[in-house]
Amino acid sequence: MKTTILFLSFIFTLSSCSNAANDNPVSNGGSTDGLQTVRIDANQTDPAIQSNSIAYFASGCFWCVEAVFESVIGVGDVISGYSGGKASDAKYELVSAGRTNHAEAVAVHYDSTKIDYTTLLKVFFGSQDPTTLNQQGPDRGKQYRSSIFYRNAKEKDLSEQYVAELLKQGTFSKITTEIVPFEAFYAAEDYHQNYEHKNPDNGYVKAVSVPRLNKFKAKFPELLK
Repeated sequence: MKTTILFLSFIFTLSSCSNAANDNPVSNGGSTDGLQTVRIDANQTDPAIQSNSIAYFASGCFWCVEAVFESVIGVGDVISGYSGGKASDAKYELVSAGRTNHAEAVAVHYDSTKIDYTTLLKVFFGSQDPTTLNQQGPDRGKQYRSSIFYRNAKEKDLSEQYVAELLKQGTFSKITTEIVPFEAFYAAEDYHQNYEHKNPDNGYVKAVSVPRLNKFKAKFPELLK
């Protein structure tokens, strides 16, 4: 029994998002100190992206979350990054080690004439397990927590109402998702962007990210591009 537990633990470790990042040539051997993150504050939008609306979410490994939102009608670019911590900067080695209190997050740029915030909440909750505190699939730690970073009172109210309705309907027995004000977002290093698309042979992508995306697609075909 002990041998079986150790073996399963080994497989679990291999399939985690943080360990999978080591497969990337940019991060192998260590440091990404030369890769700069870009901070976007609450009153800013990313000047490099032309989109009339933006939303911020976290629900586990950002490679998975990015791929899910990018598959949805009305969504443009989705940027992987870090949000929710108090540290004045965010880099992958620090965040993945749980040293900044940031969560792996995404900035979802969308056309509000084609998709509304409530539908984004449908995508958010429909593509994760919000009942697991500080965990999503094989990834554990506060950096993988489920979070909604609202930018205004309307987003806050819609998020709280959506959670209340999910609980009322019994969709989930409990919801651990935190609903907190957006403060800042740090775009992740370049090699994290569009990671699932660029690294189809990565072990984590094949074992975790792609199945999560396919499960979402099967559940909500009407939302797909």
